[in-house]
Amino acid sequence: MDYDDMLDKALEDTPDIEGSSDRFEVPEPDVRQEGNTTVYENFQDLVDRLDRDEDHVMKFLQNELGTSGHIDESGRARLTGDFREDRIAEAVDAYTEEFVLCPECGLPDTRLEREQGAILLRCEACGARSPTGS
Repeated sequence: MDYDDMLDKALEDTPDIEGSSDRFEVPEPDVRQEGNTTVYENFQDLVDRLDRDEDHVMKFLQNELGTSGHIDESGRARLTGDFREDRIAEAVDAYTEEFVLCPECGLPDTRLEREQGAILLRCEACGARSPTGS
């Protein structure tokens, strides 16, 4: 068996480590208008699924949407202004891409760590450590 044959066999036998969305699905935003406020009904479900701090997610949404807001006693996010579901979904996708999914293997098995003032994304699946935007 020559080198090229061995390489082909090794590539065939190597498992694919690309991330799979089968076990990780971000819930679609369930929003409704209440006067000049957009109420994100399933915000707590999102935070639980992403396994992130609700204040961190809320701060990112406020920055991304250019608005203010707060989390009410029921765990719903209340955002000042009129935002459609697709706009909030885009912001959630941006958060997931930056603070949840590993840029190396694509899996969601990550934790946020603070090191020397910077927030790093540490992947528990592949061991990669990556800086985040903030």
